[in-house]
Amino acid sequence: MRGIGSSPNETGGYAAARFLAGWLGLAAAPTFAAMALFSIMSGSGACMAQDASPLSGMAAMYLLMSAFHLAPWLRIVGSRP
Repeated sequence: MRGIGSSPNETGGYAAARFLAGWLGLAAAPTFAAMALFSIMSGSGACMAQDASPLSGMAAMYLLMSAFHLAPWLRIVGSRP
């Protein structure tokens, strides 16, 4: 996948590092979304409150982190014709 984090003019370790960084950027949003879902499903999203909303605590943090890491996905979607 050439368009993610690398250009044809880069060589060596620098190109590999940019390529890996591009893929890691794509992995962040789905990983945090999965962690939020797991946190909600396991009931650990409400830290210590018994009757708290499932979207409080860790689940809310993971959802926010997922939203903040959507930029690489939005760039890919936005660049399609």
